[in-house]
Amino acid sequence: MALNIQVGDAVLVPTFTFVASVEPVVLLGATPIFLDIEPETFTIDPNLIDQGVKLARSSGYRPVGIIAVDIFGHPADYDALHAAASLHDLWLLADAAQSFGATSPRGKRVGNLATITTTSFFPSKPLGCLGDGGAIFTQDAHVAKTVRSLSRHGRSEDDKFDSLRIGLNSRLDTLQAAVLLVKLEGFKAELLKRREIAAQYTQLLDNKSQMLLGNLPPIIPPITRAGFTSAWASYTIRICSKEPSRGHEMDENVSGREAVRDALKQQGFPTMVYYPRLIHTMTPYAKFPVVGNACPVAEQVAREVLSLPMSPGLKVNDQIKLINILTSKGHASHGSDDEEDSISFAHGSHLLSN
Repeated sequence: MALNIQVGDAVLVPTFTFVASVEPVVLLGATPIFLDIEPETFTIDPNLIDQGVKLARSSGYRPVGIIAVDIFGHPADYDALHAAASLHDLWLLADAAQSFGATSPRGKRVGNLATITTTSFFPSKPLGCLGDGGAIFTQDAHVAKTVRSLSRHGRSEDDKFDSLRIGLNSRLDTLQAAVLLVKLEGFKAELLKRREIAAQYTQLLDNKSQMLLGNLPPIIPPITRAGFTSAWASYTIRICSKEPSRGHEMDENVSGREAVRDALKQQGFPTMVYYPRLIHTMTPYAKFPVVGNACPVAEQVAREVLSLPMSPGLKVNDQIKLINILTSKGHASHGSDDEEDSISFAHGSHLLSN
């Protein structure tokens, strides 16, 4: 709303994200143009921006902006996105719901990487309150003033009984704000702990000479690009999918990922899949343009991603047990003592949720 998005405008968005990243575009009457993602970070592919702009124009729309989503805590490639945005006179918005606390090259922090940055304080996010909440960051004085007005029913700064625009009630509840003030004091230490846990997961996987579960394809751990840090909202691996038989589509129920989930579930370890459905395949969004008419990288990633338990309180012994199950051919032979410990851990686990 602060960017004055309207009917006839087009906004370039990734298809691999939670639906909340795209909803405002459609609710404001604009058109999302769906783009594929980068295979390493799962974030919007900057190399497709030119094609997205051309598709928008050829479809009769005015391209006005880009929404980049920092999936699982890793920032998108904002240097490349800024270059593309400048070339086509587009604004750039960062959806940092999962990446608050992360940094990009040159130590630039999330919140300073785009024209506008949004983040979430939902309890499962890196900095979470007890309920719903969020924040908007910008260095644009006009945008900041407009956002403040919109969040208070469009109220004027000079007269609280005069509305300058149609607004909303988007104020952060006082209780949630108080919780966040306390949690902010320990946020730096929590980020460091998340990074330690992620590094431990990766080391455990790297130490396995054969990353297989039964006869299933290998596991690919997440990466952090050089110069970046991640907020590690989740630790999301890829269970490489088998090639489908000729003439047959892949059956999700017999995929490597589902076999791994079942094995972990039997031992009490919860996992989640973010995201099994791409936005452009959902009923309300299927009518909107897609660059190249397909998103092959996102389609493969959606079949393969699996989010493992991630929280600052995660114990190394629990990680070892989990990775042993994940990579062991003999996962069904674990004893009852191990199972009891894992179930106890599962009750205290923390998985990303939207």
